Amino acid sequence: MIAMQYSFVLPADYDMAIIERRIRDKGHLLDRFPRLRFKAYLSARKRDDGFTSAENLYAPFYLWNEPEGLNAFLTSPGFAVLARDFGWPVVRTWVVSHAELGPELGEARFASREIVPIPPYSDLASFQRNAVTDAQTAVRAGALAAVAAFDPTAWTMVRFRLWRALPEGQEHRSQDHQTYRVGHVSLP
Repeated sequence: MIAMQYSFVLPADYDMAIIERRIRDKGHLLDRFPRLRFKAYLSARKRDDGFTSAENLYAPFYLWNEPEGLNAFLTSPGFAVLARDFGWPVVRTWVVSHAELGPELGEARFASREIVPIPPYSDLASFQRNAVTDAQTAVRAGALAAVAAFDPTAWTMVRFRLWRALPEGQEHRSQDHQTYRVGHVSLP
């Protein structure tokens, strides 16, 4: 499996209702997309009563079963329209170490994403075992999905969680930890 995310930083005065409407109108278009495990349509507002974000963001997160799905999406007319409307994004990808997906994944309303560095010369097997344990713990704590994945190019790990209600302590804490609202979840 491969995890993927791109993010568009929008101006501080951007009308985020435009993004919410786009998600509402177009979110269903990736329902049942070949080789897609899920796509979470994510956004964050700079000023939001629920939690704090440093910027206005549109930042969908994908979990692909196979790289062919990712390739099919990036070469699709839908991605071409997205790039035309918002610009050419940097698309981050991670090799999935573990994914815990609950049956109520489609009910997610919040997401948290943390990117942590993998120190040089780490015991990668141990790092991966810890990531699996952490994902399982998150699901027991109420996460509807927990993905642990790594990027061996930048030596980082992403911990991505989907939640029905954002647990205490999950609010935005740093540049490497971001919380989002989920507007739609596309499923197979």
